[in-house]
Formats: sequence, structure tokens, C-alpha cells
Amino acid sequence: MSSLPPGQTRETTALDARYPPISDYGVIGDGRSIALVSRRGSVDWWCLPRFDSDPVFARLLDADLGGYFAIEPLEPAETSHRYRPDTNILETEFSTASGRVLVVDFMPALTERQKRIIPVPYRMLLRRLRCLAGRVTLRVTVRLRPNFGRYTPEVRRLRPAWYSIGWADQVCILYSQVPLEIRGGTVTGSITLEHGQRLDLALAYSPEAPAELPIPQHFDLLERLTEDFWQAWVGHCWYRGPYRDAVIRSALALKLMIYAPSGAIIAAPTTSLPEHIGGVRNWDYRYCWLRDAAFTVRVLLNLGFHREADAFVDWLLHATRLTHPELHVVYSIYGETHLPERLLTDLEGYRGSRPVRVGNDASRQFQLDVYGEVLDALAIYRRTGRPLERDDHALIRGLAQVIMRRWKEPDDGIWEVRSGRAQHVHSKAMCAVGLRRVRELARLDGFSIPEAEIARTEAAIEEWVLRYGYDPELGAFVSVPGHGLDAALLVLALTDCFLSPRDPRVVGTVEAIARYLARGELVYRYLREDGLPGPEGAFVICSFWLAEALARIGQLDRAVEHFERLLKRTNDLGLLAEEIDPASGEQLGNFPQAFSHIGLVDTALALEELSGRERLPVSIAAS
Repeated sequence: MSSLPPGQTRETTALDARYPPISDYGVIGDGRSIALVSRRGSVDWWCLPRFDSDPVFARLLDADLGGYFAIEPLEPAETSHRYRPDTNILETEFSTASGRVLVVDFMPALTERQKRIIPVPYRMLLRRLRCLAGRVTLRVTVRLRPNFGRYTPEVRRLRPAWYSIGWADQVCILYSQVPLEIRGGTVTGSITLEHGQRLDLALAYSPEAPAELPIPQHFDLLERLTEDFWQAWVGHCWYRGPYRDAVIRSALALKLMIYAPSGAIIAAPTTSLPEHIGGVRNWDYRYCWLRDAAFTVRVLLNLGFHREADAFVDWLLHATRLTHPELHVVYSIYGETHLPERLLTDLEGYRGSRPVRVGNDASRQFQLDVYGEVLDALAIYRRTGRPLERDDHALIRGLAQVIMRRWKEPDDGIWEVRSGRAQHVHSKAMCAVGLRRVRELARLDGFSIPEAEIARTEAAIEEWVLRYGYDPELGAFVSVPGHGLDAALLVLALTDCFLSPRDPRVVGTVEAIARYLARGELVYRYLREDGLPGPEGAFVICSFWLAEALARIGQLDRAVEHFERLLKRTNDLGLLAEEIDPASGEQLGNFPQAFSHIGLVDTALALEELSGRERLPVSIAAS
């Protein structure tokens, strides 16, 4: 009898076979919804009509209950996938003994002017098949299961090429060039293509009937306009450095996570992909964390994408209008703050990782560093020549007042631990950064602030951080006074704050994190109890922070080596999840993760900026 790898049972290996690795997925979207497409040619996740809606395809979280839209050869096939250059158009190629087929997947992305001229359904997924060689037979299965698999929709044939798939007051219209069969709420059939033949499938969504039908005569035009849309957007990027492909792919992934109607930026398009297989660290990231969004704005501004930054600043004023000047940690894409967390206990979870969560209790946390991150993003926004209005100035003054009033309080911290509030050193440091940015913005725009009071508070916070946040025995800043390394403190080397990156205390912090929290090029957030059972993977953005920190303290050669090893950790499409298991190399957590791609771009830009500076001898401990 054959043995199993350590830690695995027959039950877990059976689960693994039913769920592709997280890194097997690509993403497509239109700025309103995002679908995950596996290397096997199956759309296993699609929330409609917006990022945080219930999914119609959720096989990602339950291989039996969740719906999917699969295109798969009937004979064994080798598969590969790629993005069309500088676009979010995904191409999957199947190679069998008898032939080769290309599947082109995208959602139409058009300008507002084009949408007024060309009729396009409210939401639409296009899947275009092209036989490149020989003869291939494929099985098509369209199995919508709305509300996380709880509904089996009613399916009706409208015309020979169109099928209605309806539930409640909502409907999807499926277009297929060849007839398919209806089997118990599923549309399925076999299709044979010979060299040179093409076939189109389209799934259009409408929140209410009557729905607009996909028009096949427009598909060629929609594909061309979508390609033009993405390539024109990429054309605004100034970066031409050695890591351009990785930077552009990250920028395109971030663009997909911006909700076009409001300007909100989500953390990831998925919920409950686990940070440890079989564990409970499964969270819903389909919302706008102000910290993540502020980081994204900074990255997009630094790349030359100003329109998205303008939209976010407008959204920020809208979202905070009811709580001004207090900030919440996380908002819905329309600025709602009530995001109660509930458990879907009937779902299996990705590879048996329960529970599946909808909503996020982080919405009830208090995180001081968010104030600093938002003010830092607003300062960068202003430095790039973007205008701030009177309402923005009022927001800035209000944020300063909150920091001055509350900076001494314990908070939940950047990592949203569930072990209770504490005096997080990183949070205090970002409060000082925030007040420094307030004074900068007031000077730039000439609006009034209590300058002397802000300066006194800023100095008091800095004194606290230096007195209580630094451990002289460890030679590093720590998570909370007295103990605990925290990778978030790498930002002391990355942010223009009250300490120089070359300050020995900052250098010592980078050295300690490289020594104790890094496993090769991968970095854990911390090594401590956080109120949750089970382990987690190394955190991708922290791994990029270490690379950038090495560059900022003068270790450019080491930083480049570290960064280039991290680039090899992306999947074959250039995408990254939230975490990576250092032992197996497996990507973990929600996917793709904005934080991870922010870290990639920030580090590439830092290496570009610092490449002409003096290099110092390598002194950082080998990780």
C-alpha cells in the first residue's frame, strides 16, 4: 500500500484533486465584476452584479454546490494560459493528441462614449474558441448556482442560440453558436472544432427582465475595443525599467479591483481562500480597506495613472461624510460601514477550509495607522499636482484632530489581530507621519491648522516611539512595548518619517526582521499569538517591503537579488495571492491580492529610483 506525504490523509488528497491550486487561476473583469478562470478552462468564481455581490459561480469554495462555466477537452490535454500583452484578456490553450484549441476570455471594457454607441449587456462574459490545429472535441457546461449554490435557476430555451437562466427577479442570457442541452438547471453539450473553425459563447447578466441579448455580430468589435481599452490605459504608465512586465501586470490587476462607478478600491475579488489549507483564517476581502486603497492610490500616482487617484479622493469624501472626522477601517464599494460577518456553514470551503465568511468584522475595529496612511496618500496626491478642494482641507483638519485626540489609545493594529487592542508601535509611528503630512499639506495649500498644537503632538508621538518602541537589547523596534518583531515596522525605512533609513535603529530593525521573520525571500508578518488557531503563510507584501527596505538602507545589490527571487514566486500569469507557504511554495489567501501587487510595484519603483546611488557593503544577515 502506498504511503501518503506527511500531514496528508486520503480525505485531504481527494479534496486537493477537486480544487485547482490557487495559483492556477487568472482573472478577467470590467471594473464592476471580476471572474476567476482556472487553467483547466473553468470559470469558478463570478459575483454579480458587483464585486461584493453573491456569486453565480462559486465552485472555488464548494466543488459540488458551487456553479461554474467549464470548457474542457474530452481527451487528455496539456494546457497553458497567458494574457494578451498589456491587457486583461486571458488566453487558454488546450493541446491534445488530435489538435489545439485557443479559448479567449474577457469582459467587454469600453469607454463611456463607446457604451453609448454600442449596445452592451449590463454585465457580460465572452468566451471565444478558435481551433488552431487538427480536430478537438470539447465539453461545455454552464451551471449557474446563485447565492453560493443555494439556488438552482430555471433554464429555458429562448431561440436556437439563446438560453434564459433565471432566479428571483434576475436573469442571465447564454448565447451559444451551437445547440446545447438543458439538464436540470444546467446547460451542457459537446462541441467539435476543426482547424480554422471558431465558436463563440457569451453569458450576459441583467438585474431585472427583460434582459439585453448578447449580439454576436458585435463580438469582434468588442474584442478589438477591449484590447484597445487596456493597451491605451497601460500607455499612461511612465515606467520603462527592467521589471516592466511584472509592473504592468500588477497595475492591470490593481485596475481590475477599482470599482469604476464609485472609485472604491477593493482588497481582493474573493472571499475565504485560506491562509492555511484546512484552517479558519478565511476572510472576505471584497471591500475597500482605506489602508489598502491609500497604498493603491500611491502606486497608481507613481506610475502616472491620475484619473483613478482622482476618483478615489472623491469616493473618500463621500464615504466618510457620515462619520467625519472618524475613519472606519473598511467600507463597501459605495461607502457603507455595516459589514457584519456571517458564516456559511453549509459550504465545504476551498479544499475543506471552513468556515466560508461573508462580511468582515474588521469593520468594527479601531486602527490608528489608517489615519496616517490616508494622509500620506493625500500628500503624495498633492505633490503630483492634483488639486485638493475646501472639503478635502476640512477632512484633513478633522483627521489631524482625531490623531491628536486618540493617539495614546490602544488599537487593533494593521494586521487586524483578534487578541485584543494593544499599544502598537507601527500605529503610533504612522500617526506621527500623518501629522507631518497635515503640516505639509497646509503649507502647500495655505489652509489654516493649529500648527503649534500639531507640532507638539507630533513630537510627543515621536518621543513615545523612540522611548517605548525600541528594544536596545534586540537592537530593533518592536510590535508593542517590550516584545515582538513586526514586519510592519519595515515602513520606518520606507516612509519619509522622523527617522532616516540609515539611522542605526532602523537598520537594526531591518536586520532583525531579515534574521527572525524571513524564510529565504519570504517574510512572516510576526511570530506571536494573535487570537486565532493554526498557522499562516508568509505575507507577500512584507516580503516586498524587506526588499525595498534593503535598498533604502543602502543594500541595493541584496535588494535586487531578494526582489528577483520574489518575482519568481508569481504564478505563470504574473499574479500573486496574499501569502505563500515557504515550505511548499503554494500561494495562499485571497487572490489576486492588491497588497501583494502594491508591494511589487513599490519595490520596482524604489529600485529604479535608487539604482544610481552609492552602494554600501552588504551587512544584513543572510535570511
